[in-house]
Amino acid sequence: MATQDQHEVRKDKLGALRGEGWCFPNDKKPSITAVALQERYAEDLDDTQHYIAGRIMTARYMGKAAFLTLQDRSGQIQVYLRANDLGAEVFEQAKSWDLGDIVWVQGHVFRTKLGELTVWASATAVLVKSLRPLPDKFHGLQDQETRYRQRYVDLMVNQDSKEVFVKRSRLMKLLRDFFDQREFLEVETPMMHPIAGGAVARPFVTHHNTLDMDLYLRVAPELYLKRLVVGGFERVYEINRNFRNEGISTRHNPEFTMIEFYQAYADYKDLMALTNALFSVIAEQLTDNGIVTYLDHEIDFSKPIAEMTMDEAILEHHPQLTAEILADESGLLAYLNTHKISCKEGSVLAQMKLQLFEDTVEEKLIQPVFITEYPAIVSPLARRSDHDNTLTDRFELFIAGQEIANGFSELNDPEDQAERFAQQMAEKEKGDHEAMPYDEDYIRALEYGLPPTAGQGIGIDRLVMILTNTPTIRDVILFPTLRHKSLEE
Repeated sequence: MATQDQHEVRKDKLGALRGEGWCFPNDKKPSITAVALQERYAEDLDDTQHYIAGRIMTARYMGKAAFLTLQDRSGQIQVYLRANDLGAEVFEQAKSWDLGDIVWVQGHVFRTKLGELTVWASATAVLVKSLRPLPDKFHGLQDQETRYRQRYVDLMVNQDSKEVFVKRSRLMKLLRDFFDQREFLEVETPMMHPIAGGAVARPFVTHHNTLDMDLYLRVAPELYLKRLVVGGFERVYEINRNFRNEGISTRHNPEFTMIEFYQAYADYKDLMALTNALFSVIAEQLTDNGIVTYLDHEIDFSKPIAEMTMDEAILEHHPQLTAEILADESGLLAYLNTHKISCKEGSVLAQMKLQLFEDTVEEKLIQPVFITEYPAIVSPLARRSDHDNTLTDRFELFIAGQEIANGFSELNDPEDQAERFAQQMAEKEKGDHEAMPYDEDYIRALEYGLPPTAGQGIGIDRLVMILTNTPTIRDVILFPTLRHKSLEE
């Protein structure tokens, strides 16, 4: 029977139920979950009556008896229906149930000849009539785009998908517990900004009618969180949604989740140590002995995270390149041209290095590694290094070829910060849509005095991808951004 035909048949069944006075009842509640039943009766059985409720996932009818599989939030359990127990009329109603209907059952447990724990129904009721059929039980919901657009169906029928989001939730709780235990204060900052600052990114723009002003969806909470440190909240964190009007790929979604945290009287090395401690907890609670399989790689979370400078990483993965060429602007430009690596017109040496690193080295950084000594010209909010003012006290954490975290000692010199903002504005005037704007209020905050501070952001979506062996970011976001498509299409 065609799907549309099933839809019409189910609507007819709903109409028949309404004709009998039925109207989506809300007076039947479960007393126990499927998994709790399995745990309670792992060994001995008794005659206690239990109430369960769930969605019908499978059904087998055999004359005057039937076996159903119900699925609730915890898992599945089998139910046995018999006309002799329910009465002929009720049993006939049950025979009209469809896969996907949500039903309530009262009964005691027993084990079938095959040893499967089953609820022997003494009373039943349909709570919700499902008007659309579930995907084929043998193949599930396999079309990727349908899984993203109809995540509710994906979660019903694909246990692997459900487990990804359960693990994501566990990670979120772990992060909160980790920072709460270290006296960080969880805060909330605006998601609509008058200035799109805090990261080098292209923002989404909206307009507030009453105020008659443009606003920007948050690209990062950084500048607001550091304002709070100025105000005296010396340890803060925010699990935040960010929005960047950029490309979509297996690693990028326009709306994504990060955790950002800031600690006064700390530097970037303190944050590297803190990150090591965090990943030790993640390894203990969310991995199998610290090892995670991701695509073709085994990622070891149990060891301390390695550390390399950007120059060291470039030279390791470009053995034909010398340190002398890497330090010479014309020599490096010739090397880039030979390897067909293009930079923006007018790029200086530091920008060329970063382009070479991003294009050819990042994807090769499989095991967890901190890359340090980022150039100041591409790090407008980071403190300059004491040993080389062209570099900053900054690191990025890479795992499985992906940037997972970015942290640095914060720039708290208001005059230096003003110069960096001016430099960013010059880049914007040259056509760089991602360059950061000049934020006068943030400079004012720095003039009141930001304690020596270090801050870091961790991309939660990408981290979940690695922890769940998921190749695309859309599979770890419940409702990823998709091109609009009508139901008719």
